[in-house]
Amino acid sequence: MSDETPILSAAAIRRAPKVLLHDHLDGGLRPATVLELAEAGGYTGLPETGAEALNRWFVAAAGSGSLGPYLQTFAHTCGVLQTEDALVRVAAEAAEDLAEDGVVYAEIRYAPELFVEHGLSLDQVIEAVQEGFAEGERRAAAKGRTIRIATLLCAMRQLSRGLEIATLAVRYRDAGVAGFDLAGPEAGFPPGGISHVFDYLRANNAHFTIHAGEDFGLPSISDALHLCGAERLGHAVRIVDDIKIDDAGEVHLGRLASYVRDTRIPLELCPSSNVQTGVAASIAEHPFGLLARLRFRVTINTDNRLMSGCDLSSEFEALRDAFGYGAEDFRRFTLNAAKSAFLDFDGRLDLIDNVILPGYAELMAD
Repeated sequence: MSDETPILSAAAIRRAPKVLLHDHLDGGLRPATVLELAEAGGYTGLPETGAEALNRWFVAAAGSGSLGPYLQTFAHTCGVLQTEDALVRVAAEAAEDLAEDGVVYAEIRYAPELFVEHGLSLDQVIEAVQEGFAEGERRAAAKGRTIRIATLLCAMRQLSRGLEIATLAVRYRDAGVAGFDLAGPEAGFPPGGISHVFDYLRANNAHFTIHAGEDFGLPSISDALHLCGAERLGHAVRIVDDIKIDDAGEVHLGRLASYVRDTRIPLELCPSSNVQTGVAASIAEHPFGLLARLRFRVTINTDNRLMSGCDLSSEFEALRDAFGYGAEDFRRFTLNAAKSAFLDFDGRLDLIDNVILPGYAELMAD
């Protein structure tokens, strides 16, 4: 915690301009929307029939303590996202909800290959989602809130369509797609196993991040960085396995942890999600506190707002309560995210100079 930095109230945190780098489209649906889409599309697998009960079910089911059952909850959200109309609606609502939460720039990711069960092509999926984000940005603007949404296309490790999805990320990068992500279960699917996909992305000057170091350890992080060339790391909390604290309280970084910190690799940390999957026992015991203290480039993210029952403001609040963070700390974490965005240089400067810094100056002057 920075010295003498004002502690922000919940209302002030919601007003603060925020940048979100790790948020899954199919993990952020409104419960009422899930019910309505299920009825419209004939999906019959939902475990509850009321919005509040369904919301509680998602949070409880995702909080099993391991990643596998957590990921199984997506069968329901993906099950209702198999039409263009559903994708447009959910993308628009995501943009609206994030803008209402004070998010000014967001990169929302999803795997197009998960939404083709009813005959949509991958191109139709991407174009529907982009249409929805544009509509959501317009609705937010009509309410006096400005938000910019960029898209990351995910390839699922276990489905072996990485190169196909990477090709789409390159093809649509002038139509709102900011980059590529590798997601899905880490164990048994090392990112280095598809290094040719990342060779293709680098050859085409494309941005990419990789889920690494969430439910698997240091080898996953090392592969993502050294075999694949990841610009950012999704989660990466297991980097703490390479950090030791001796009996005198001295901190010692291993070679990989030092490399990550020295090269300013951005860490897309998702505290509430990590507690649900058993990576951390509580927010207070989450590695975020240590990594932030050691000046890693930490960023705050939601991962899956529906499954974790969170938004970005509530993640800020949880970290405030656990570690005593104040306005200057949150400004630093937000600047970390803005600097790490897959946005062009001028766009990042504009976001920092004209949105984040003035916004925090106003908050800290109150």
